[in-house]
Amino acid sequence: MTGMLTQFRSYERSARLLMVNQFTINLGFYMLMPYLAAHLSGTLGLASWLVGLVLGVRNFSQQGMFLVGGALADRFGYKPLIVAGCVLRTLGFVTLGLVDSLSALLAASAATGLAGALFNPAVRAYLAAAAGDRRLEAFALFNVFYQAGILLGPLVGMVLTGVNFRVTCLVAAGIFALLSLVQIRALPARGDESAPDGGGRREAGLPSPWRGVLANRPFLLFSGAMIGSYVLSFQVYLALPLEVRRLGGDGEFAAAAVAGLFAVSGLSTILGQTRVTRWCKARMTAGRALARGLLTMGLAFVPLLAATALPVPAEGPGRWALAAVPPALCALLLALGTMITYPFEMDTIVRLSGNRLVATHYGLYNTICGIGITLGNLLTGAALDASRSAGLPALPWIALPVLGLACSAALYGLHRTGRLAPAAAPAPAMG
Repeated sequence: MTGMLTQFRSYERSARLLMVNQFTINLGFYMLMPYLAAHLSGTLGLASWLVGLVLGVRNFSQQGMFLVGGALADRFGYKPLIVAGCVLRTLGFVTLGLVDSLSALLAASAATGLAGALFNPAVRAYLAAAAGDRRLEAFALFNVFYQAGILLGPLVGMVLTGVNFRVTCLVAAGIFALLSLVQIRALPARGDESAPDGGGRREAGLPSPWRGVLANRPFLLFSGAMIGSYVLSFQVYLALPLEVRRLGGDGEFAAAAVAGLFAVSGLSTILGQTRVTRWCKARMTAGRALARGLLTMGLAFVPLLAATALPVPAEGPGRWALAAVPPALCALLLALGTMITYPFEMDTIVRLSGNRLVATHYGLYNTICGIGITLGNLLTGAALDASRSAGLPALPWIALPVLGLACSAALYGLHRTGRLAPAAAPAPAMG
């Protein structure tokens, strides 16, 4: 921990501020969002399909607008988009806590999602620029702060929601209001100054930089190959809790076991991310690290596959162990795979962009992966349903490793063919 603190202090002030900001962003977001569905269905009495609509609007507005948010950041600079996103989320969270009409809830949900689309690409592009040659290590440390916010947020939210969900909304909104003020006062203005045209900020309209990014074939291939990492890592929220409840029931044991999955994932990242990145950087290229990270994530589901070959006890400690231990091992290996891939993934996006229109590349990357997560979750859910109806519990735990192996092979192929190498710089004009 001391070494991590020393590393943190070695970065310039803006980079340190962005890391702390991300912790606070996740703290505010995750203290509210896990409890929103219960508020909508319980306190407000909305039908389940309306709850799904409100939550879906938030996800769609964020994933669908990432490209716009990234392009705006490259056009107007990173700081204005970070501030705008924090202000918009402040308003969205206040509204979620104070209104009960469906139209207002939909507007607040859309604003909350759009806020993420505005500041997420800008934050990552700003950090890449501020860290310079130390991008890899900076993104590793950034992920520590990111996961710490995810880990602490639901715990704070549970305490606040025990008082009143409105209190949770107002406290979360207050956090984002404070963040807005901190960005305005302390964060230096910065944009994509490496580009000859100022990162596209002086181009006539947004479609022009979009065309350039959409024509970046190596970047698009890389984005497609990385979809698997997000589908696999998201199973901590989907397939693993469902498996725990399938075997452990819906009582207190299952709730504690599911909470343990998140604790294993978050704590292992906080304690191990910088060490894993340092070890990987010293021993392998970015392409090999990405391929091995995806391979690790695919193999993470082998403990669950092996568990399907064991007889399921009717009750007692044996059943509890079968419900808790294989998913926990899976969550740990998924966290390890993510620790391997994440810093190299973020750094590779910058390199494939040629250090130009970086936020736009991050925005499109998030949109592609967001669409992939949606489709992947639909297919995973279908596999889980099919496995139960057909009496084939091993089916999803075969399909998910196959996805990991396929994406790992695709990344290794991109590495071997040189498509993960930095984009070539424009040739100097001959006079």
